[in-house]
Amino acid sequence: MYGHVETLANNIKKGIEEIEGVEGVLFRVPETLSFETLTAMKVPEKGDGIPVISPEELVEADGLLFGFPTRYGCMSAQMKAFFDSTGGLWREQRLAGVPAGFFVSTGTQGGGQETTAWTAITQLAHHGMLYVPIGYTFGAGMFKMDSIRGGSPYGAGVFSGDGTREPSQRELELAQHQGKYMAMIVKRFASHLTL
Repeated sequence: MYGHVETLANNIKKGIEEIEGVEGVLFRVPETLSFETLTAMKVPEKGDGIPVISPEELVEADGLLFGFPTRYGCMSAQMKAFFDSTGGLWREQRLAGVPAGFFVSTGTQGGGQETTAWTAITQLAHHGMLYVPIGYTFGAGMFKMDSIRGGSPYGAGVFSGDGTREPSQRELELAQHQGKYMAMIVKRFASHLTL
């Protein structure tokens, strides 16, 4: 709503494109709230720079990273509605074997940085996708306690507060790391599948 997920996505894309031969493409899911509701919430209008994705476009990807804000420890309704629209892909298991992961935005430190990813894993499992967490591959950056930092072994994250807190440098670095890590996994996975 307020650009936090988009900011992380842009940094993830930077990380993806650090790996030769791998391209990151950004999409957003359809909005489910009315214009009136969004206006009352003072949500900035979205530009045309990032297109809305259709479920069919998911099958074109060699790997997927889904980013979303948290609502009560779960993915937002917009993201859940999008996953609910992938029934045709699920029925034919067209996403089976595709590496995928998550990154999130939460309002508070106790707002679901890990539970949001946990509850989203079910979407990947039903599609037969391969969940790729980042673990502690960010190294020392995962252990620093000198500043507030979103993210977890499950994926990059940001604490957005009331919507006015901007992502910290460490949060942006973790997002970029997740993109690079996923790109390396996808590239390695693709090279092993070549017959």
